[in-house]
Amino acid sequence: MHYRKFGNTGLKVSGLGFGAMRLPTIENGDTAVIDEEKAIAMIRHAIDSGVNYVDTAYPYHDGQSEILVGKALKDGYREKTFLATKSPVWKIQKEEDFEALLDEQLKKLQVDYVDFYLLHAIDKDRFENTILKYNLIEQMEKMKAKGKIKYMGFSFHDNAEAFRQIIDSYDHWDFCQIQFNYIDTDQQATVKGLEYAASKGIPVIIMEPLRGGKLAVPPKNVAAALDPGKAPVEWALDFVWDRPEVALLLSGMSTPKQVEDNLIYADRASIGMLTEKDKKMLAKAKKIFDTMALVGCTKCRYCMPCPNGLHIPDIFEAYNQTASVGMEEARKLYSTFEINASNCIQCRTCEEECPQHIEISQVMTDVDAVFANK
Repeated sequence: MHYRKFGNTGLKVSGLGFGAMRLPTIENGDTAVIDEEKAIAMIRHAIDSGVNYVDTAYPYHDGQSEILVGKALKDGYREKTFLATKSPVWKIQKEEDFEALLDEQLKKLQVDYVDFYLLHAIDKDRFENTILKYNLIEQMEKMKAKGKIKYMGFSFHDNAEAFRQIIDSYDHWDFCQIQFNYIDTDQQATVKGLEYAASKGIPVIIMEPLRGGKLAVPPKNVAAALDPGKAPVEWALDFVWDRPEVALLLSGMSTPKQVEDNLIYADRASIGMLTEKDKKMLAKAKKIFDTMALVGCTKCRYCMPCPNGLHIPDIFEAYNQTASVGMEEARKLYSTFEINASNCIQCRTCEEECPQHIEISQVMTDVDAVFANK
């Protein structure tokens, strides 16, 4: 495992961080619950292999991720690991809610403090109408003074202008977290945002390096553009690890094999590892991807559950398949949905939660038109 300097904190973090958003699950009636034994074994194996950063959040796995991570960090693993979780700022309606929610999280995690605490999924609207309105930065400072958190930051989903405004709004951010991969260089915070934060000495953590798994098994045309000497997953991760501005990347691992593979890739990775030829290849793959992707869903599931029962990420996957693998395969997948795009009631509840700011209700109309041959 290679370790990177974490800004001016004096900390060294592993290039690979364990994201606890996509843990293995098992069916339990009509719902899926975390496969506790397998998930704990995966997290502990990663830590034993050098990973020293574990990231979770209040809503992950319907509120169960923090509980699972707390169990995984028993038996001495807490002392080996930097623990990160996030404040569910959308639940805050008064200043006092901030500490109450943090205390709830500490109890679920079975710890006295969190190393890294983030304001979760911030965009311009949430920053202005929740964080500033309820003085949440001041609340974070108070929690830091109380020893309940050590480092304060935010995770971000909006555009580059909003990212820069949030960075500049406060002089003491300890770190930030952005979505970045070889597809999203000009989306969300963008490569310029990454460089800007780093220029101010703010460590940048990368989420969605595989764009919700889409870059792990990319469309055939995209895969064909990549050098077969490395797996598509490794090319995508290497694109991120190559950047000197990146403190670490988070991978949401769902199987023991994914853990094992990522550990191998992390061992081989280093800053400046990509050649100009490699970079041109990935730029070509991005161009191909951009011409085929109809909707930029990363399957984060923040939009779920849908009040009318639509499984939004799967519907979008079928829609994207019409451009990437063809209508026949897309129809096969779409036909498995008992509730499909035609059942969307345009309530827009999902749009309020979507980190990608997808106009889901409008896209559902487009999806219905495609599959109904309208």
